[in-house]
Amino acid sequence: MNRVIFYLNLNFLVIYSGAQVLSTNLLDKKVDSVLHLMTIQEKIGQTNMYNGFMEFTGPTIENEDNKSKIENIKSGLVGGMLNTLSVKEIRAAQKLAVENSRLGIPMLFGYDVIHGYKTMLPVPLAQAASWDRQVAEVSARISAVETASSGLHWTFAPMIDVCRDGRFGRIMEGAGEDPYLTSVMTEAWIKGYQGSDLSDEYTIAACAKHFAAYGFVEAGREYNTADISRNTLYNVALPPFKAAVDAGAATFMNAFNLVDGVPATGHSHLQRDILKGVWGFEGFVVSDWWSIVEMVSHGFAIDRQDAGRLAMLAGSDMDMEGRVYEEHLAELIKSGEIDETLLNDAVRRILRVKFQLGLFDDPYKYCDESREAEQIFKPEHREISREVARKTAVLLKNENDLLPIKEQVKSIAVIGQMASSKDVPLGNWRAQAITDSGVSLLEGIKNAAKDIEVSYSEGYRLSKGERNFVFELTLAPDDTTGFQEALTFARESDMVVMAMGEDCFQTGEGRSQTDTRLKGNQVELLKRIAEINDQLVVVLMTGRPVAIPEVAAIAPSILQVWYGGTEAGNATADILFGNYNPSGRLPVSFPYYTGQEPLHYDRTNTGRPGANPWNPSVVFWSHYTDSPNQALYPFGYGLSYTEFEYSNLSNRVKEGMVEVKINVKNIGQIEGLETVQVYVRDPVATVAQPIKKLVDFKQVRLKPGEQVTVEFILDEKDFGFYHPDFTFYAENGAFEIMVGKHSEDFISEQVMVTFN
Repeated sequence: MNRVIFYLNLNFLVIYSGAQVLSTNLLDKKVDSVLHLMTIQEKIGQTNMYNGFMEFTGPTIENEDNKSKIENIKSGLVGGMLNTLSVKEIRAAQKLAVENSRLGIPMLFGYDVIHGYKTMLPVPLAQAASWDRQVAEVSARISAVETASSGLHWTFAPMIDVCRDGRFGRIMEGAGEDPYLTSVMTEAWIKGYQGSDLSDEYTIAACAKHFAAYGFVEAGREYNTADISRNTLYNVALPPFKAAVDAGAATFMNAFNLVDGVPATGHSHLQRDILKGVWGFEGFVVSDWWSIVEMVSHGFAIDRQDAGRLAMLAGSDMDMEGRVYEEHLAELIKSGEIDETLLNDAVRRILRVKFQLGLFDDPYKYCDESREAEQIFKPEHREISREVARKTAVLLKNENDLLPIKEQVKSIAVIGQMASSKDVPLGNWRAQAITDSGVSLLEGIKNAAKDIEVSYSEGYRLSKGERNFVFELTLAPDDTTGFQEALTFARESDMVVMAMGEDCFQTGEGRSQTDTRLKGNQVELLKRIAEINDQLVVVLMTGRPVAIPEVAAIAPSILQVWYGGTEAGNATADILFGNYNPSGRLPVSFPYYTGQEPLHYDRTNTGRPGANPWNPSVVFWSHYTDSPNQALYPFGYGLSYTEFEYSNLSNRVKEGMVEVKINVKNIGQIEGLETVQVYVRDPVATVAQPIKKLVDFKQVRLKPGEQVTVEFILDEKDFGFYHPDFTFYAENGAFEIMVGKHSEDFISEQVMVTFN
């Protein structure tokens, strides 16, 4: 699909969201009219969310807990459910609430739709690698259409935790290490999910998570403490969440971790002072799964009742499956430990979202089985998934222009267990994806190869046994029995394409790792192949930045394709065979070694940033003795099949703004897309600033020989930062402006700017 068709599809999908937005005044009156009719128990019920792993259309449920849940639904004591799937089941569950309870208040139905419902788009980290707002938006739009068509109206996405540590398994769910790029993706994802009007039947409510600092868990370990400074919290972790509020996110989800010794779920400063106070957020906050209960384990709450008290005081409006509000809020209000006005505020926020979704007008508006059959996994969605996947791939290395594959290549050996997998490309957090429904790399190459003999050998085996979201992945023992066949094919072929990386269930929630090197004997096989065939391309499939110094040293060409979704194999083949010029850029730094993590480009200078120029052998400066400080592949990095030249950086300062211009020329032989990146540094400030921070970027598509002048307007928001009192402003003085290809390759100038 060409670029024009891709954007036409985006525009077509946006048409789904065309209804009138309910006015704020009228909405508030409607919410209050319902709230005034409610009893304390009914109000508490709205703050209660159940897990819906039960059949509402099946036989009578004998489980006593499920029976109790159903009775509470019928009594109007449940505000929402998660994991109830399909139009048929959701209609039946909604009917229990609407047609049996006193007030007939509809329930919300939510689900973790992270990068697609049945049609899988590339994982979010991959989408961020496109550096393209419309890629993120159309991906969320397709997810919303399929999710809404299945009867659901709420997704627990996007995850917008800035993450600088590749050991953290959930780094795949976010947009990487940078707050600005994450903020840009956040806005696009929310726009894609919610459209311009939540009452449209093809939109769903977004949920910005995890508020806050979950990407900063110590040692990259899932569910761990986040020991984060106030400066980093304000300037790195929080900006994407501010972007989510500005984009109109309907809901927020708090986090499992401690922030400054206080669980995020019970953190009043985060939820009441900042989110609902300074930022004016009008939606509601849902806890993460059992995160209210877990405040007891944290050592912050005495027991479940105390946890409920602390969570409500802090501004956590809905309890996800913890049953704490259900069991204890009434008693807490009766005793005076919780003022009923806090409960009213929580319920008002929840009802508001239900009205915005149009559920009071028609509780079954999402329950259309014909729409479900028509919209889910449709060919148009899979075709857009292919285009998105092409835009997310990052060319890391391409010696001697090995790629794209040349006409003289008549035989290709495809090697590696992941090359034939139709499941790994779907990624983790895959909602209702059909197992083995993806296009494998091997299939993609065979589909694209014309008059080329394609052979396949597994070579190595990475994973074995059961593979799913719930259970720990079993890695296969090191076994070289498949090496001989792979080496034979490699010797007899003109070119080798070797799939390397991680099984998709090595990343995601609960998949933190101490070692981000490639597992098994993949690298050993690569070494042996390289000895007999130097026409070697590595296709790297991962959900995190991996430590691959040996791969980088051995392989002439490396293409990072992440987990590219339903059409991953075809999209990758499009790039390998030159039908698409790769344009992705890294949203995370790739380390030489895991021991460098957490690793990020926007570090501070330290007091000893470099070796003594008069005596470099002196060891007393900030460095490793066994590794470089910098990344193997830095943030913003990515190659193309063409080459771009930068020249004539200029700036003009006027009234607190800086107009920046730079010339960019395509000096290669084919058309290409370049991402022009702008970084700034405040070298002297009242709070030490990073050596550089991304503040803007633009993408330009240039034909061979074509040159354009790319312009940026920078203002106080680009030069400023949050100060310790949470005020944001820029300090007058000298700044460095850096414009270029990535965070380590740029042209720079100094400017003097006065803001006040």
